[in-house]
Amino acid sequence: MSTPTIIPVHASPEGAGTAGLSRRLAAAKKAYTTRFLSEALDADPSGYRLLTGPDVVPVAGDIVLTRVERIGQLPRLESPVSRRQALFVGDEVLLAYANRYAPDQVLAEVPAGLGPCHLIAAGGLAGVVTASHGTVGRPTQLAPLGLLADAQGRLNLARFAPRALDPQAPPRVRPHVVAVLGTSMNSGKSTAAACLVRGLTSAGLRVAAGKITGTGAGGDPRLFQDAGAVQVLDFTDYGYPTTFRLQAPEVRALAASMVSALAESGPEAIVVEVADGLYQGETRQLLNGPLLRTLVDTVLFAAGDAVGACAGVGVLRAAGHVPAAVSGMVTVSPLAAAEAAAELDVPVIGTYDLARAETAMRLLAPVPE
Repeated sequence: MSTPTIIPVHASPEGAGTAGLSRRLAAAKKAYTTRFLSEALDADPSGYRLLTGPDVVPVAGDIVLTRVERIGQLPRLESPVSRRQALFVGDEVLLAYANRYAPDQVLAEVPAGLGPCHLIAAGGLAGVVTASHGTVGRPTQLAPLGLLADAQGRLNLARFAPRALDPQAPPRVRPHVVAVLGTSMNSGKSTAAACLVRGLTSAGLRVAAGKITGTGAGGDPRLFQDAGAVQVLDFTDYGYPTTFRLQAPEVRALAASMVSALAESGPEAIVVEVADGLYQGETRQLLNGPLLRTLVDTVLFAAGDAVGACAGVGVLRAAGHVPAAVSGMVTVSPLAAAEAAAELDVPVIGTYDLARAETAMRLLAPVPE
């Protein structure tokens, strides 16, 4: 088997040599997912090289320097500080390879080589789209220039992550933990979680928040911060660009480690979001396993409509979880909320009502079996 080609730059006179690559890395647009690498590059962009060739096979989390070939569905890239950067054809961009599962957007996977690929999430993920929602346009096209490497080898997000999985997790002593799950993506989980953080904070509690699974992006963590969380973590802090296709033991370890780390800041409550819907693979792993029942004290369920609310509550109960309330997009419609309330024996609470201290505090009360 031939060995990967190591090149300092894409072949161009102005980029020739190690110094040229340093300049290009400093000038390249960085993504939210590569924010920890970006900090290292800001400190010193030298000492890096690119790996290319037919035997270079990327894996999830590998960092790739790409060139934008065509602007499509995602014309902007979220920066390390969550600014929406406009993309132009010819831009060089640092992204992370990833798999993505997003029913309202795309299904995408890490390719088997460094051939043409797509921008699969504005947070800064590269992959190949294999299926897309009918309303989604053609993807933004990328030309990978090589995997980023240094003297120790190829670079992966895990190398720069500030957090690692904790083999001692979960903690024996922890504060009250609320998990927010939902019928699907865009069911209102993140907003409900943020409003709950706000309500508990307004009640005088110190609240930490986390996003256990999902697709790397800064919007939800920053939303939790804006709501008043004293500490916020998500899976990207552990080096994962997404959690799609992680094995069950790793998903469980991630959930336990995040709750353990959030507990270290001394909060009186923790709110965590589990992304996508109850039938999504990693969510189902957590839902049907024993860990979530020992890790979580309260479940808040976000639904898109009344039928989804009723079906979801049934799925949760079958898995051994008794939801404390239903919220989310179903509550945007007074009629849909009334339909759900008529069929359910759990409260249906408006998303923004969760931001009220008295409403939020009621969710911490024990739920009757």
